[in-house]
Amino acid sequence: MAEFRPGTPEQQELLSELLGHGLLIRTRVAGLYGRGGDFEAVCMGFAEIVTRAGAADEPERMSFPPVIPRRDLEAVDYLQSFPHLSGSIFGFRGAEQEAIEQQRRASRHEDWSEFQSMTDLVLTPAACYPVYPAVASRGRLPPGGVTVDVGGAYVFRNEPSGDPARLQMFRQREIVRIGEPERVEAWWGRWRERAPDLLSRVGVAAKLEVANDPFFGRSGRMLAASQREQALKFEVSCEIAGPEPTALASFNYHRDHFASVFDIELSDGGVAHTACLGFGLERIALALFRSHGFEVARWPAAVREELLLG
Repeated sequence: MAEFRPGTPEQQELLSELLGHGLLIRTRVAGLYGRGGDFEAVCMGFAEIVTRAGAADEPERMSFPPVIPRRDLEAVDYLQSFPHLSGSIFGFRGAEQEAIEQQRRASRHEDWSEFQSMTDLVLTPAACYPVYPAVASRGRLPPGGVTVDVGGAYVFRNEPSGDPARLQMFRQREIVRIGEPERVEAWWGRWRERAPDLLSRVGVAAKLEVANDPFFGRSGRMLAASQREQALKFEVSCEIAGPEPTALASFNYHRDHFASVFDIELSDGGVAHTACLGFGLERIALALFRSHGFEVARWPAAVREELLLG
C-alpha cells in the first residue's frame, strides 16, 4: 500500500473548505472524491477552452475507458520508471468455497487478496497511452502525421494524500501529436507558449518552467536529470496550497520512444516522433476556486463568460 501523506495545514484547510461548500464529495479513501455541480462545471468549462484553442489543428477525436491492456503498460517500461504510481486490476479466480471464505474475510475488512489474480487490465496512468497502439494499428501515418484529441480522460496515480491537488483518480485534458520530428516539435512549442495565456484569461497567474517526471529510484534520478537537461518536459505551475507550486499542465516531448515501442511509421517508412500536452482539470479548478472564492456566482463576469458558466 502506498504511503499516505496527510498534507500541510494549509492543504488540509483548503480540502475542508472544498468539502464544506460541496465542491468535492468525500469518500472513504484519501485522494478519491466526488465532484459537486459547480466544481464539475468549472472543469468542463476549462476543457472547452482547450478544445477551442486546438480547433485549428483539426484533431481526430478518440475516447478510451480508464483502463488499458497490461501488455501495453509493460511494453513502455512504465513499471521500471513509475512502479510506485501504477495500479493493477485483479479479479476472483477461485471456486465456491474460496468465494465463501473471501466474503467472510471481506465482511470483517480482513485481507482477502489471496483469492484474487492479476487480469489483463491495468488502470490508465496517462491519457495518451492508449493512443499510440491505436494509431500504430492503422499502418503508416499520412504525410504530416496526426493530431489526436483524447478529451478529458480519467487517469490513476497510486499516491494517497491529504493534498486536494494530489488526487488518485483525476482527469487529463490531453492532446497528442504524432508525425515528423520537426512538425511535432513545432506543435509542442506552440502549445507551451499558448498555455499560460489560456490560464491568464480565467484569472490564474501561472509560470512555465522546465520540469521532470517523478521517476523511481536511483536510476530514476538519472533519468530525471537527463529529461531536464534535454528540456523534454515543461510544466505550467501556480501556487494553490503550497508549500511548492502545483503543476496545472505539462508538455512532454517523447522523441521516438512510443513510436519505436509500437512501430509507428511515417509515410516514408521512418520512425515517427510523438509529443503530448495535458491540462489537469481538477487542479485548474482548484486554482480557480483558490483565486476567486468558493462561490462561482460571485466570480468576475469575464471569468464566468470565458468558462461558459452563464
